[in-house]
Amino acid sequence: MNRKTQTVVTTIAISAFFCGLGWAQGPPATILQVDIENWVQYIEDTSDPSKFATNPNATPAASVKNFASGVAIADIVAVNGQPVKGTMTRTSEYFFMNAAPVAGQAIADTARNAVTVDTFEILKIDGTPIGTITITGLAPGAPAPGAPLAVTQGNFAITGGTGAFLGVRGQNGQAVSASTVPIRSASITEDPANRRKNSGGKARWVMHLLPAERPEVMITSKGTAVTHSSDFTPVTGSKPAAAGEVLSLFMTGLGPTKPGVDPGNPFPANPVAVVNSPIAVSVNGESAEVLGAVGYPGAVDGYQLNFRMPSDVRGTATIQVSAAWISGSPVQIPVQ
Repeated sequence: MNRKTQTVVTTIAISAFFCGLGWAQGPPATILQVDIENWVQYIEDTSDPSKFATNPNATPAASVKNFASGVAIADIVAVNGQPVKGTMTRTSEYFFMNAAPVAGQAIADTARNAVTVDTFEILKIDGTPIGTITITGLAPGAPAPGAPLAVTQGNFAITGGTGAFLGVRGQNGQAVSASTVPIRSASITEDPANRRKNSGGKARWVMHLLPAERPEVMITSKGTAVTHSSDFTPVTGSKPAAAGEVLSLFMTGLGPTKPGVDPGNPFPANPVAVVNSPIAVSVNGESAEVLGAVGYPGAVDGYQLNFRMPSDVRGTATIQVSAAWISGSPVQIPVQ
């Protein structure tokens, strides 16, 4: 057997072995592309507090020195292409370090310029709070190993969150998009009330989230908890869903509601607790109309979500739900 034939045989054998393992697929990755605008960093370039935030004009900062401090503010304008509102804030401590420093820089095995603490407070377009993500790390420099491939710089750890993002972990980095504009550096004497008028940078952040909880369709002894909304009988092979029909999903993990409830307490019946997070349903990869999502009265972390089956679906439908851009596991139902 020649070497080429042996390699092919070995490859086939290895492939057969790994196929035979039957590895299960993990949960879907949660990737948030967060776009920001009017990004300005205010460098503490004077030690006189009476001059802070007093100049209404765009005021370039003096050269940043090692061990200087700064704060940055930006507007969050979109998550995964969906328009939102919100604010990114950053506090930075600057330390210019590399393996071959010049005078005033720090010698180190890594090339970074600052350590930062970031917050991303995300709102619906109507101003309703969704949740906040907290992040800390090193900028700029190479991304972390295993970061999403779109990330070009920054090594940041997602340390937690609130609201829809309660308990998240993960990593974050900056990507280049067609609209990228470098951050604008300003003196700390510049009045941040004029930040939007004076303009700033545009950037895209790519967050790989590891959520503490995902939206999941409940599983009962009769299968997935998907029912016909007309009579709440289960969708089964003998009673399949119909194209264009309104269906109800019974779920966990859809997050906070309005009005809220204390952690561990059941949802009320009056008033009904409406899910606060943006909810999306896809059927065979296409968006479906979401009619409403509420905390199920008397349940703890139990929800009812109504949606309309698209009119062009036949056969097997794969349904997947996301809450605040966090996707759950897909389920399948028959459609006639």
